[in-house]
Amino acid sequence: MSSAAVRRRERRISPVFLAVLAVMAAAGWGVWTDFAALPGVAVFLFVTSAWIVSLCLHEYAHARTALHSGDVTVGAKGYLTLNPFAYTHAVLSVVLPVLFVIMGGIGLPGGAVFIEQGRIKGRWRHSLVSAAGPLANVLFAVVCTAPFWLGALDGVPAAFRYALAFLAFLQVTAALLNLLPVPGLDGYGIVEPWLSYELKRKIAPYAPYGFFAVIVLLFVPVLNGAFFDAVDALLRSLDVGALDRACGSALFRFWEGTPPGCPL
Repeated sequence: MSSAAVRRRERRISPVFLAVLAVMAAAGWGVWTDFAALPGVAVFLFVTSAWIVSLCLHEYAHARTALHSGDVTVGAKGYLTLNPFAYTHAVLSVVLPVLFVIMGGIGLPGGAVFIEQGRIKGRWRHSLVSAAGPLANVLFAVVCTAPFWLGALDGVPAAFRYALAFLAFLQVTAALLNLLPVPGLDGYGIVEPWLSYELKRKIAPYAPYGFFAVIVLLFVPVLNGAFFDAVDALLRSLDVGALDRACGSALFRFWEGTPPGCPL
């Protein structure tokens, strides 16, 4: 097989990703048209599949940036196919974030693609590879919130508006959490190339625990309140109201019933 054919195969979009995309489109159509007998189920499927799509795009952004920065091995690892099962930690990348959305309604940062750092030259390139993933979440949030800040919600079904608001909330929380300069998160990957060798050596033993430390700290009331106040302020600046987001979250958890304050 020629090298060109190999490269095409390495970059061919995965059927798994296309299947998730199809579920997102079908569920979104069901929410938009009110065709679904149970709108909460349609919202659940739409938000969950869209969240998985965003996780795939997050990891793809890392891999694609790494490819253009010098790591030519990402293609052979399947990272350019958008296949969520090709990631280094499929459970951390997809399963755990989806479970957190279901249980806690928060956009948890996913796992990671394995980048061969030695192939990437220059601190700016290293930082850009780390920043690419959160930037994908930011762009996804921009798309979700665009109907709100553009004033284009006239005639949009309430359930679809709620779903977009909740999906935007997930993207914003994922981006903000991932940009924290904590070992194990992309924020640390952005600043790490600029730290001294001695400081990086001292931090290295704690790096595997940084991700879990952030999750634990979110249970501290003061820190939890400060974080979600920042999220709410950012969403309000994008004209996404707290009621829309809360109703989207309530519809997503269809098994709990839709509260009376969320008209459909």
